Amino acid sequence: MMEKVQDVMVYPEVDIEMNVQGKVYISFIVEKDGSVSNVEVERGVSSTIDREAKRIVKSFPNWKPGENAYGKVRTRVRLPLNFVLSL
Repeated sequence: MMEKVQDVMVYPEVDIEMNVQGKVYISFIVEKDGSVSNVEVERGVSSTIDREAKRIVKSFPNWKPGENAYGKVRTRVRLPLNFVLSL
């Protein structure tokens, strides 16, 4: 999954110029049908990096939904995304 994130990540130009790096903690709901909804930034780095993190999560294909004894259920997922500039 992290390889896919790296493939679709577009580091914001303004953050490259300002040398802004960090880890964005993002949460979302995996619905019963596997779709992603309610994408929220729990702890961000900058507004442009946070916006890019939300875009990446919204572009994910459907996930395998959570299950319990009664069947498929909505599940909250928390995901850290690293934004690091390469030298």
